Amino acid sequence: MQKFTLAVVALSFALAATARNNDLQVPETNQTEKEQKLINISHNAFKPGEKLVYRLTYGVFDAGEATFRVVDTKRTIKGRKLWRTIATGKTVSAFEWFYKVDDYYESYIDADALVPWVFKRRVDEGGFKFSQDYTFFQHKNEVETEKGNVHEVPDKVQDMISAFYYARTFDFSKAKKGDTFLVNIFIDEELTPTRIKYLGKEVIRTRKGKYRCHKFAPVVVEGRIFPSDDAATIWITDDENKIPIMAKAKLHFGSVKMHLVRWEGLNNPIAEVK
Repeated sequence: MQKFTLAVVALSFALAATARNNDLQVPETNQTEKEQKLINISHNAFKPGEKLVYRLTYGVFDAGEATFRVVDTKRTIKGRKLWRTIATGKTVSAFEWFYKVDDYYESYIDADALVPWVFKRRVDEGGFKFSQDYTFFQHKNEVETEKGNVHEVPDKVQDMISAFYYARTFDFSKAKKGDTFLVNIFIDEELTPTRIKYLGKEVIRTRKGKYRCHKFAPVVVEGRIFPSDDAATIWITDDENKIPIMAKAKLHFGSVKMHLVRWEGLNNPIAEVK
């Protein structure tokens, strides 16, 4: 699966994998003036116990399933509480003969500032495997990778999974068509400023029913994967949960759709149209 900028990042079009019980080594950091300046974010969008399950469709075929979970944890960094976020995904059995995916993403995020401290990625796609382990030193605006490389990053930098949750804290209530929202994401040894453009409100129908939504277009890069820079669309529920409920993308080799099929532990009522 190819990366999908914010749709992969915010929606895991990169299909993330069956959960494994792997412990992470959370970094201990020195107390510094910068660390004290982490900005807490007040939000009501999600909490530990939330579970979202998405089905990925390629053309008319169900190709895979991705699951996002928020788990409470007793781990802290210098007294700052952490939440463990996990994205897992795999191809469905009927599609495995074509291209088998079994990926795993994990991020320990600051429960108050909603920035990552530790990120873990285990990719197994079509027999191709690789691993990534990032340590975020938010108090120093740095990220250290498993290769030992240290990169300078801006405030509030996100990883692929934390970005999914951080973007749900944005206030869309006063958004106008054409407004853009920015998330700085560190991925594959580099900073990727990622933007989504607001397209207005729309009621959409999914396998689960009809929902009031905000509509967005991730600003993607035209080229090898996408035929144009407006080839992707994301719908986010028009409620306090702000859940990405469906995403579509046109690719050079076909079209893909990702839609929410199951959920539990939501913090607010979902914007269903009866």
